Amino acid sequence: MGVPLYLGLDCSTQSLTGIVIEVAGSARRVAFRRSLNFDAEFPGYGTRSGVLPPPPQDPLVAASPPLLWIEALERFMRILATESGLDLTQLRAVSGAAQQHGSVYLNGQAAAGFAALELRGALSRADAPIWMDSSTTTQCAAITQVVGGPEALARLTGSRAFERFTGPQIRKFCERDPAGYAATERIHLVSSFLASLLIGAHAPTEPGDAAGMNLMDISTKKWAEIALRATAPDLERRLPTIVPSASVIGRLSRYWVGRYGVPPAKVVAWTGDNPSSLVGVGLVTPGRTAISLGTSDTLFGLLEAPKVDPSGTSHVFGAATGGYMALVCFKNGSLARERVRDEYGLDWDGFTRALRATPPGNRGAIMLPWFAAEITPPVLAPGVRRYGLDAADAAANVRAVIEGQMMATAIHAGWISERMTAIYATGGGARNHDILQIMADVHDADVYPLDVGESAALGAALRAFHADEVDQGHAIGWEDVIAGFIRPATPVRPEPRNVAVYAELKQRYAACEAHALGRGPAPVPVMQGNPSGAHR
Repeated sequence: MGVPLYLGLDCSTQSLTGIVIEVAGSARRVAFRRSLNFDAEFPGYGTRSGVLPPPPQDPLVAASPPLLWIEALERFMRILATESGLDLTQLRAVSGAAQQHGSVYLNGQAAAGFAALELRGALSRADAPIWMDSSTTTQCAAITQVVGGPEALARLTGSRAFERFTGPQIRKFCERDPAGYAATERIHLVSSFLASLLIGAHAPTEPGDAAGMNLMDISTKKWAEIALRATAPDLERRLPTIVPSASVIGRLSRYWVGRYGVPPAKVVAWTGDNPSSLVGVGLVTPGRTAISLGTSDTLFGLLEAPKVDPSGTSHVFGAATGGYMALVCFKNGSLARERVRDEYGLDWDGFTRALRATPPGNRGAIMLPWFAAEITPPVLAPGVRRYGLDAADAAANVRAVIEGQMMATAIHAGWISERMTAIYATGGGARNHDILQIMADVHDADVYPLDVGESAALGAALRAFHADEVDQGHAIGWEDVIAGFIRPATPVRPEPRNVAVYAELKQRYAACEAHALGRGPAPVPVMQGNPSGAHR
C-alpha cells in the first residue's frame, strides 16, 4: 500500500505554488514543491507582478486576467504528472488558497466551460479586480451608509468597507456596467473559481474567504441580507453558497483524470491565502501570532470569538479551524522593499549589507513606505514620506523601509493582543536574518522563522489531509495535523538595548504617520547620533 499524498495549491498575486505532502503515521514530509511565476512563465498576458497595467484614466484600478490562472493551473498539473516522480495514484485529497478579495464574473456558459476547462466565452467581465485595487471609495461610502455606518458594518461583517473588498468591487461593476452585471450568473472569489476548475462545476466558498467581501455575517457565517441589498440587486443568487471549511465539495473532474492520469481525489473547499497561512504556520491554537513578509505584509493570529478593531483598519475572518482569525494587512510589503532595492541599484546581498551598516533606530530617520496606496493606515494617494531621512542616502533608506514596516505592524496590531511574546515569521522576507532581528527588536518578542516559506500552499495541503480524515470519520486534532510539518527554527531574540531604541522610535513613527495623514502636528526634530546606545 502506497503512502497517502495531499496536494495544496496557492494562487497568489504573482505566482501559483503547489506543495504535495506525504503522511504515513508519524512519518511526514513535503514530497514536492513547485512555483510558477506569472510574469516569467506566461508573458503573453502582459502582467507586471501578476497585475495588468491600470487604465491611464484610473490609476487606482488593479486587475488580473482569470485566463492566466486557468493556464497556470493546467501547467502545474502537467508538471505534477510528468516531473514530480510521485505515485499519484495515492493522491487522496486536494485543497487550495488564493489571494483574497479578488472576484471573477461568469455568465451562463460557465457550467459547461468548467467541465472542459474552456472559459473564454464564459466571462461576463474580462478581468478580475484584485486586492490591490483602490478605486471604490465612492462605493464603500454608499454601502457603509446603507448598513448604518462603519462600526455597524465592522460588527456585522468583521471589517469596515475597504476599497479592495469584493462587495464594493461588485457594486462598482454593477454601476459602471449594468449590462455586464445583468449577464453575470455567478460571481466567484478567486479561490472558489479555481476550486470550480478542479471539480468541473460551480464550487462553494467557505467562511475564511467569504469574510473578505463585506457581505458575510461574521457571527452566523451566512450572507448578510442588509449587506447584499447595499451592494447590488439580486446578488445572493449570483454568489457561491457558504460551506464549512473542512467540506469535501467534489472530486477532481474527468478532465484532470483523463488528461493527466490523476485519480478522482477529493477536493476540499478552497479558502483565502491568509486563512490558509494561519494553518500553514501552525497558528491552530490561540496565543500565537505570525507575520508574513510577502507581496503584502500581514500580521495575523487566531481568535476564539469575533473581535473588532476599534480603529477600523484591521479584519476578522473565519478560520479553517472553526474559530476566527484577526488580520492586519499592509499593502506595501515586498513590493516596497523591492522598490528601495531597485532605486539604489542594489541586489539582495547589497540590501542586507546596507542594513548591517546602519544603526538600529537609523538616527531617528523615518520612512512611511507608501509606494502604493496603503491599506493600513488607509492612504489613497501613494507617495513615500520621509522625516529626517536623506533620499540620497541608500543605506539609511534601506533601514528606514524595514524599520517603518516593522513599526507599522507593532502600532496597528495592538488591538489583537496586549503583548506578543513569540512571532512566527514566514514569506520571502523571513529568510533574511537581519530583517527578523529588527522584527524581534521592534516587537520585543522572540521571532521563529519557519522552514517552509510557502505557508498558504502548505496550509492548503494540511487542510486537505485534515478534511480527508474527518470525511473518513477519524477524529483528529489540529495539533496532530500540523505535527512534523511546522518546525520553527532557532528563534531570533530581541536585543534589550535595541528594544529601548525602538520603544522611543515607535512614538516618533506614530507622530510622523499622524502628521502625514493630517491628524497631528509635525513631529519633533529627529534624534541625533546613535540613540540609547543601540546595539548593531
